[in-house]
Amino acid sequence: MEKYVVSALKYRPLNFDSVVGQRSLTTTLKNAIGSGKLAHAYLFCGPRGVGKTTCARIFAKAINCFNPLEGGEPCGVCESCQAFDQQRSMNIHELDAASNNSVEDIRELCKQVLIPPQTGRYKVFIIDEVHMLSSAAFNAFLKTLEEPPSYVIFILATTEKHKILPTILSRCQVYDFQRMTTQNTIDHLMYVAEKEGYTVEPEALGLIAEKADGGMRDALSIFDQMVSFSGGNITYESVCQNLNVLSQEYYFQLVDHFLDSRVPECLMLFNEVLQKGFDGGNFVAGLATHLRNLLVSRDAVTLPLLEMSDKMRARYQEQAQRCLVRFIYKALRLANECDLAYRNCRNKRLQVEICLIQCAAPSDTPKEGVEEKKNEPLAKSSEKPQPTPPVAPKTQIPPETRNNQVSPTASTPPEASAEPSPRKLPKVSFKHFGAAKKEGEEATLGETPPTEEVPLIEPINSDKLTAAWYAFIGALPRENVALAERFKGLQPVVKDDNTAVLTVSNPQVQQTVENQMPQILDTMRRELRNAEFRIETKLEELQEVAKSYNSTEMLKMMQKQNAGVGELVSKLELTFD
Repeated sequence: MEKYVVSALKYRPLNFDSVVGQRSLTTTLKNAIGSGKLAHAYLFCGPRGVGKTTCARIFAKAINCFNPLEGGEPCGVCESCQAFDQQRSMNIHELDAASNNSVEDIRELCKQVLIPPQTGRYKVFIIDEVHMLSSAAFNAFLKTLEEPPSYVIFILATTEKHKILPTILSRCQVYDFQRMTTQNTIDHLMYVAEKEGYTVEPEALGLIAEKADGGMRDALSIFDQMVSFSGGNITYESVCQNLNVLSQEYYFQLVDHFLDSRVPECLMLFNEVLQKGFDGGNFVAGLATHLRNLLVSRDAVTLPLLEMSDKMRARYQEQAQRCLVRFIYKALRLANECDLAYRNCRNKRLQVEICLIQCAAPSDTPKEGVEEKKNEPLAKSSEKPQPTPPVAPKTQIPPETRNNQVSPTASTPPEASAEPSPRKLPKVSFKHFGAAKKEGEEATLGETPPTEEVPLIEPINSDKLTAAWYAFIGALPRENVALAERFKGLQPVVKDDNTAVLTVSNPQVQQTVENQMPQILDTMRRELRNAEFRIETKLEELQEVAKSYNSTEMLKMMQKQNAGVGELVSKLELTFD
C-alpha cells in the first residue's frame, strides 16, 4: 500500500513560480537572487498557512544552487538542490523558536554560525516562530544578527510581527505576506482535485476557501477531510453537512420571503434552522453577510468585493436586481441591531423573530421587477402632453335665477360652486394668486394656481405636549441613555397655544437642554403639528426654609426684639422647659 501524504505537503511549492498568491513578493526575491544583492537577514511575517516557511526554503535552495535558472529560480538537478530536496543539506538549518527559545539555544546557534559551509556559497538559518524567543534570547542574538559572517543569511518567520523587538526589525528586510484570496484558493484546490482525479463543485471549493479564511494550508487540510468524507465526490451539500455550515440556500429563500412579505414562511424557515442545531446568533450574522453581498452585487464597481465562485456570484446578482437599495439598507440595519442585542437579551429566539418580521414588513418591500428610478423632471420635452379632459357644456341659467345666484369667489372654481366636492380641499396660499392673470380674464379649466406649503399651527395642550416630549426622548440614540434618563425627570408645561415652559433645577441642566434644543424642537413640532412651537427654559426658584426654634431660643429672640419681655419674665419668675 502506497504511503499517504497529505495535500499540504504533497503539493508544497518547489519554486517561486508555484507559490500561490504572493506574486509581488516572490518577484522581489527572484530579482535579488538574479542581481546578487542579498541581505544578511530577512523577516517573513504574515498569517498562518500563506507560504512564509515555504518561501524561506525555496530562497535558501535558490541562493545555493550551482546552476540557477534565468530569473533566480533553482535548477532542481544540481547536487545542492538534490541534497535540499532529500533533506540532507548541511548548509540549511531550521530552528523552531517555539520549542527552542532559551538563551542556551541561541548561543548554540551562534556557535554554528562560525563554521563556514563545506559546499555551496551560503549557510542559511531559518528560524520559525521567532516571536516566541525570550527577551534574553533576543538580546543574545542581536550582535550576531547585525554583523554575521559574509557566508551566513538569516531568515526569520513569524505570525505576530508586533511581538518582535524593534532592534530586531531594524536589522532585517521585512516582507509582509498577504492572505490568500478566495479565488486563488479555489483555483489551487481545483488544480489539486484535477491532479488527484476528484470530482468537485466550484461552490463547494468556494465554501472551503471561506472556511479557511485566507490560509492555503488550512484549505488543503479541509479539502483532504472532505475527500475522506465524500469519497472523492465533493459537493456543496456534503461540505455544508460535514463542516456544520448553514447553506446559503436558506438565506436566498429568506430574502425571497422578505420581498413577498411572507412573515409565516420566514418564521418557519428560522425554526427549521434551529431544529438542525444551528445557533440563532450565527444565523443572524450569516444573514447580515448575505445582505452585504447583495448590496455589493448591485454595482459593477463593488462587485470585486464579492469573493466566491462565478455561479454563486451570478445568483447574488440576480437576486440583488430584485431588491431596492433602501430595502437592503433597512434589512442590514435591523440585522446589525439584532446581532448587537442578541447576547444581552433573555428571549433570544424572539429577538431574531422580531428582526425577521421587521425585515418582511410590507411598507418598504419592493415588488419583483421594480427598480428604483432617479429623480426625473415632471415633464420631458420628448413626452407628449396629456390631453385635457373635455369640459361639460354649461347649462343656461334663466335671468331671474342668474340675478339671485351668488357668483363664485376667485378661489373657488365654477364647478365647485355648483356642486361641492365631498373630498377635503387642499390648503392654498393666496400670496401670488392672480399674478399671471389679467383682470377680467377667465381661468382655464384644470389650471391650478401656484400653491405654497402652509405650515400647520395647531394649539397645544398638556396631553399632546407630554406625548411629544416622550417622543423626543424615545428618538434619542441608544448611547445617550444617561441623557434620556435626565430628560425623563423634566416635564414641560403649557404657557400658551404655541409655547411651553421647562423648569430646570440648575444651570448645568439648563445648558444641556439648550444644546439639545434644535433636536427637541424638530421632533416636537412634528409631533404637535405646530411649526411655531417653542420652549422657554427657566431656573427653579429656591425657597428659603423657615428655621424651627425651641422654647429657649424663642425666648432669647423675643428679648432681643422687646426688652420688656425680659423684665416680665424676671418679675413673674417664669421658666421654660
